[in-house]
Amino acid sequence: MALVGSARVLSNGGDADSPFPEIIELNVGGQVYLTRHKTLIAVPDSLLWQMFNQKTPKELSRDSKGRYFLDRDGFLFRYILDYLRDLNLVLPDYFPEKSRLKREADFFQLQDLSKRLSPKVSKENSISEEISQSDPEEVGFLGGAGGSTASLDPTRFVSAMTSTHTRSPSLESRKSGYITVGYRGSYTIGRDAQADAKFRRVARITVCGKTSLAKEVFGDTLNESRDPDRPPERYTSRYYLKFNFLEQAFEKLSEAGFRMVACSSTGTCAYASSDPSEDKIWTSYTEYVFCRD
Repeated sequence: MALVGSARVLSNGGDADSPFPEIIELNVGGQVYLTRHKTLIAVPDSLLWQMFNQKTPKELSRDSKGRYFLDRDGFLFRYILDYLRDLNLVLPDYFPEKSRLKREADFFQLQDLSKRLSPKVSKENSISEEISQSDPEEVGFLGGAGGSTASLDPTRFVSAMTSTHTRSPSLESRKSGYITVGYRGSYTIGRDAQADAKFRRVARITVCGKTSLAKEVFGDTLNESRDPDRPPERYTSRYYLKFNFLEQAFEKLSEAGFRMVACSSTGTCAYASSDPSEDKIWTSYTEYVFCRD
């Protein structure tokens, strides 16, 4: 489990022949983990086994606080760590990151985990996951589950195939719905004149809405770190963007067919100190609601 704090009380009660302590602190892509040394070397010949069994602490990269640093996806690493603990793979329902997790398994040279994450291929060279997601009516109609093609009405068959091939994937994927983006900003107005206003950049742009819509619009620029396992059809208010420009967010929403339908803002004012003559600090929170019909 990823740790939020920065406590670094480590034990040196590990293997006497190993230069590493029993408890090891890792920084994986900005996420901090504590784990046992024997967990990291659970799979022989894996990358972590090579790092923490074949090398010395001085040979490994560290961050500014002395934690061993790995420049990988810090949020997917928790599944790598879970696998190393008992060599079992347990993923949440509707887990959308299997391909990315497989990439991490390949990087860490965990061959068995990578095989488990690979799509299963049937004897007909078709991917089983795609079969399971097929429309039941289409499977039965084409003879895969409900009958043979010899009993089909040719007119109905041609009509169905035509409608299937002329169906636009881009139009099907453009589901209607709402996305709300919000940001908190602040700026300081000097006591002499408003021309001395000092603006601070937007620290974070939050995203609220259905997970599938948010991922469709913002793609890789969406940070899912605070809610990584949200199913596609569920709603979340914990996503935020990896950039800090509202115009960029608006452009992505516009390109995806969304239009702004509402906005609201609140603001507060406070003095930087108890002296009323000092600078005033204004803080505001603004939300924009976008809709796609």
